[in-house]
Amino acid sequence: MQYELTLPADYDMGTIRRRVLERGHATDDFEGLGLKAYLVQDQANGAAVNQYAPFYLWNDTAGMSRFLWGGGFFTGICRSFGRPSVRHWTGVEALGGPDVDQQAVAATKHIVQLPPDVDPAGPVAEAMDGLRRTAQLAGVHSSAIAVDPGRWELVQFTLWSGEPGIVPGTRYQVLHLSTPGTKDLLVA
Repeated sequence: MQYELTLPADYDMGTIRRRVLERGHATDDFEGLGLKAYLVQDQANGAAVNQYAPFYLWNDTAGMSRFLWGGGFFTGICRSFGRPSVRHWTGVEALGGPDVDQQAVAATKHIVQLPPDVDPAGPVAEAMDGLRRTAQLAGVHSSAIAVDPGRWELVQFTLWSGEPGIVPGTRYQVLHLSTPGTKDLLVA
């Protein structure tokens, strides 16, 4: 799951950094959550936009539901920024990488449209093979793939312990990583 709050070019991203510093720990023990990466893109660091874009991997939909409409969590985003659209995908697989025990400092998200005339089984199987290769790369904390069957798109989300180098997709800085359910989430 992910929502993206694109902010004005002159927005003080320090506001988001302080918000995460003060509130990020609130999801460190959230039941049903595999992990939450508090992500930003910052024009001051060369990004195309200023954006706050947390990404979640859930162990169960009950936890996601409690987060979104159970009060207290997503409510804070709605009060501060208005209610953003929330993208969600059906999880396929999540793997730990060689740096799963290290701090994640960067993330990438790569989205691929599945061709309309192709059975999704083939592209998803290929993506799973790619996920296994990605999860073995130096510097990978963890990586996951998921599918949006409404749009027929596949997303690969990867957390990195350092700069990811040349990989496709949107790049983010990780401000905080909550990992209450990674043992249940990540396949060894």
